[in-house]
Amino acid sequence: MSGEPIHIVGGGLAGAEAAWQIARRGFECVICEMRPSRPTPAHRTGRLAELVCSNSLKSEQEASAPWLLKEELRRLDSLLLRCAQAARVPGGHALTVDRDVFAAGVTAAIEGEPRIQVRREEVTSLEGSAIWIVASGPLTSGALADEIARITGSERLYFYDSISPIVDAESVDTSIAFWASRYGKSADGTDDYLNCPMDREQYERFVDELLAAASVSAHIPEDSTCYFEACLPIEELARRGRETLRFGPMKPMGLTDPRTGKRPWAAVQLRQENARAGSFNLVGFQNHMKFGDQARVLRLIPGLERAEFLRFGQIHRNTYINAPALLTATLQLRVRPRVIFAGQISGVEGYVESIATGLMAGMHAAALAGGCEPRALPRETALGSLCHYISGADPADYQPANITFDLLPHLDEETLHKLRRDKKARHALVCQRALEALEGYGAGLEARLT
Repeated sequence: MSGEPIHIVGGGLAGAEAAWQIARRGFECVICEMRPSRPTPAHRTGRLAELVCSNSLKSEQEASAPWLLKEELRRLDSLLLRCAQAARVPGGHALTVDRDVFAAGVTAAIEGEPRIQVRREEVTSLEGSAIWIVASGPLTSGALADEIARITGSERLYFYDSISPIVDAESVDTSIAFWASRYGKSADGTDDYLNCPMDREQYERFVDELLAAASVSAHIPEDSTCYFEACLPIEELARRGRETLRFGPMKPMGLTDPRTGKRPWAAVQLRQENARAGSFNLVGFQNHMKFGDQARVLRLIPGLERAEFLRFGQIHRNTYINAPALLTATLQLRVRPRVIFAGQISGVEGYVESIATGLMAGMHAAALAGGCEPRALPRETALGSLCHYISGADPADYQPANITFDLLPHLDEETLHKLRRDKKARHALVCQRALEALEGYGAGLEARLT
């Protein structure tokens, strides 16, 4: 097909997948990847789709949320999921890959596709009439970040990402945790927080274990820099004095434990996620602990002994846009619909989530190139729910997300009541509904392709 090629900024997971999806639809595209001529602090090679942290693409256990997202990608012919399967190494229930074999496989496939051109150059401008996919990742260069900030009207694109843990609401013991707002104050007169009370002995043990926990090793030099005072990790607060947490995120002021009728020695507040029904974040509990230690230490909090973590706390450098204020459900920039965002810069966490947004960006870019209106994925699917979160969360308090069941629509009340004690069956039904919705979407998609 003739016409100007689609331009993709970044040859990571999202960019490579986007290029493949564009090419299989008969359109030409150009991947602009600045490596290896301009390296980043995290990457070690010039290969496309290089994994810079873990080599795990998360669970393959059927009827789990990570499995569902991968299954949807497989059914939409994801190149990177095929390469991951070919590069698989033993990893229990997880899809774990040999990172070198994986990146080499993706690079060979992309470079061997005649409709895809790879240019080793840095992009600093998104001007012109071309369709752009911005998939430059969390280590976007300063010049490109400035360009994105200019066209989006953002005052700041760079964030030192501070993320609090999120727990499944059903795993919180509400015989211990109680609903209350400090001093009974809230905007609408309701009890806004679940509060996990601690007595003095529990608090002292928590601080001891927190101070002994292992921290995540820095992947890039920026992660070893001084923390912002406004978002210190809880372990750093504890190092500044054993009482510091009690006067910070664990202050008990204005709370009364209904079991004792007294103010607790300390308290951890859980806040319901606005766009993630069925989950709570631990307010002010950003931390830099290894995930294993994080789970162990946080389960010392009364009421969270059996907590299921949907996301662990993190602090690291991350460049991402405020997607709910800027993007549509098809990942298009509202003010410039021929600019599409994908990967971590769009506000997702995780390898597979980056691949997913890349796949959707490629599909939507091809639709634009063919003179069609991009069509959002069904809300019932993991792909559609991920985009719904990206484009529909609260812009005032936006944080990147990975796929979990709380992003997907709930089952109807009758089914929820019937299966209230069988979470596995509920999740299986959510997956079944998602895959049926995807099948309907795919049928329409194939009709458009032919």
